[in-house]
Amino acid sequence: MRASTLRWGMNLWPPFLFAGIRITAISDDFRHARVRMRQHWFNRNYVGTHFGGSLFAMTDPFWMLLTMRSLGRGYMVWDQAAEIRFVKPGRGTVEASFDLGDDVLEAMRTATADGGKHLQWFDTRVHDADGDVVATVRKQVYVRRKQAANGGAGA
Repeated sequence: MRASTLRWGMNLWPPFLFAGIRITAISDDFRHARVRMRQHWFNRNYVGTHFGGSLFAMTDPFWMLLTMRSLGRGYMVWDQAAEIRFVKPGRGTVEASFDLGDDVLEAMRTATADGGKHLQWFDTRVHDADGDVVATVRKQVYVRRKQAANGGAGA
């Protein structure tokens, strides 16, 4: 699937669509993504700031998706753990960016070369229009090479 098709589909995915979350970019090589959420009446909490669940949702799938697409079909990839820390009240438009570097991918390939698992932590800052951090999200991604049909590690 092309990055533009994935972006289009995810922007129509109900958890994003109905929270006001919009993917503004996914690079063709699946190494970078950017997401934005504008504040609306339907994604505010009781005190008038961004609902924490929406702040988390806007960051949720990206590290797994970028890792999965960058490593290829020879790897099993899924989310293992997550945590969010609210730094200041989020108001207005908030954004987050995801950049998957060559060094991280190479470390995952090396760590899983013998068929073992690797747990990789990623940190994401959600910031407002002034550049102030409103939340930090940590995601742990599980990576393991798939086993080939003959019992060896897949490619």
